[in-house]
Amino acid sequence: MHLVMSQISYKIQATFKSKDTEELLDRLFYRPFGYLMAIGSKKIGFSPNVITIISIIFGVTAGLLFFYNNVTLNLIGVVLLVLAETMDSADGQLARMTNIHSRFGKIFDGVAGNLMFISIYLSLCARFVLNGGTPWIFLIAVISGLSHSYQSAMSEYYRNFYLYFVYGKNGATIDEAKDMKEKYKNYNWLKNFGKKFLLRVYINYTLQQESLSKSIRKFYKSVHEKYKRQLPDWLIQEYRRLNKPLLKYGNILTTNTRMIVLIITIFYADILYYFLFELIILNFLLIYFVLKHEKTSKQLIEYSSAHTEAA
Repeated sequence: MHLVMSQISYKIQATFKSKDTEELLDRLFYRPFGYLMAIGSKKIGFSPNVITIISIIFGVTAGLLFFYNNVTLNLIGVVLLVLAETMDSADGQLARMTNIHSRFGKIFDGVAGNLMFISIYLSLCARFVLNGGTPWIFLIAVISGLSHSYQSAMSEYYRNFYLYFVYGKNGATIDEAKDMKEKYKNYNWLKNFGKKFLLRVYINYTLQQESLSKSIRKFYKSVHEKYKRQLPDWLIQEYRRLNKPLLKYGNILTTNTRMIVLIITIFYADILYYFLFELIILNFLLIYFVLKHEKTSKQLIEYSSAHTEAA
């Protein structure tokens, strides 16, 4: 029995991006159940994109149910939201299991998350206003949504750098906005509407990431040009030493933490508090997170230069 459980655990871990970058809740819940969904989807012939589409339906429906001041409907919404997040895990796990990787699949997955939270934000705002709250909540939600976008973008960006430098994963490609703009020009709105739309969204997303990451991009370019993907061990170890402690802050900026706060808010607190959490707590954390990464990147530039001169 123990051997069987160990084998299953090993197979689940094989669908992780990396053990270092996985959140505790993901390791304990979303990855195991996502793995089961991925196995089932593989058997019935579902592609990762099909799972993503189903997750959009579940996530948007969950958001709509949060409009009502009804505990039963809200509980159903929470269940659908958890299922949508599990599918968000499953589509990536299935892609890694079947070696079906595509930039458009990755972008589509991000759009799915955006649609889910747009549904949630609009429903919460409408609920707030109908309960006597100020209509200004919609403006607060828009600013909160923009903050959410930057928080998620930077968390994913630095996670990809970590995967690139420490694990050298093929799935940790660092895309640049200028390259995406060139690809964008090659698509026609009439013939390739879906891909062109997704690329347009992704260009904006990439510009957000690049706007706050001057030092890490400088370090990445110098290292990539010099070593390509054959990074020396001393560089890998130093990068991991400096940046592994920051992963926990990036994880807080992603979906799991805000989902917990969201659920607590829906059942026990004023909806305004959720948006204030994003605007104040998570934005302060974002600033700290980015500044720390900029600092470690400057340290790595100096360390790499000194090591090269010594050699």
